[in-house]
Amino acid sequence: MSEINHADIQILVLLMTPLNPPEPSILLETTASLEAKKIRFELNRIKLPIGLEKTFGIIHHPGAALAVPITSDGQIVLLRQYRFAISRRILEFPAGTLEENENPLSSIQRELGEEAGYQADTWDPLGIMTPCPGYSNELIHMFLARDLVELKEKPSGDDDEDIEILHMTKSELDQCISSGNELLDGKSLTAWYRAQQLLKI
Repeated sequence: MSEINHADIQILVLLMTPLNPPEPSILLETTASLEAKKIRFELNRIKLPIGLEKTFGIIHHPGAALAVPITSDGQIVLLRQYRFAISRRILEFPAGTLEENENPLSSIQRELGEEAGYQADTWDPLGIMTPCPGYSNELIHMFLARDLVELKEKPSGDDDEDIEILHMTKSELDQCISSGNELLDGKSLTAWYRAQQLLKI
């Protein structure tokens, strides 16, 4: 990998912020609601900014955080994780849902240890992405994690996690993406693109 210019990192972070201000719809009525773990599904009748009134389903999500972990010798740490909703194992970066009132950076520092067994001494923000804005308000905070230290004892994570920890070179990961031999989720693809921009690789 090429040497990292920290001035370039600061410029990139500035270019990613701020986001445009939101244009909130007007909530007229909630007709149904269902709580499930950390998320809530609602049927809401709303008035859109264009004036149209209609009922929409929305998933309220507390947000999440993700890390692109890269070791000192350029190995990229990924997970092959089982996802029950699609009945498949996919490649993705360590990530997790925010706990109540949890800071995104604190969240992903915890998740990196629980899921991948690493801690990182250097963290750089990679911006925010919206994985499914058509029906959810989830925001995912992305970070680059470097100067990794492998933990002697991996903390316990969620009991339903089915994870295999992988190490890949840049070319191996790019080949996985371009070949389509393995699925990656949208947040991981976005984060990898942002990380390459920052690192200029």
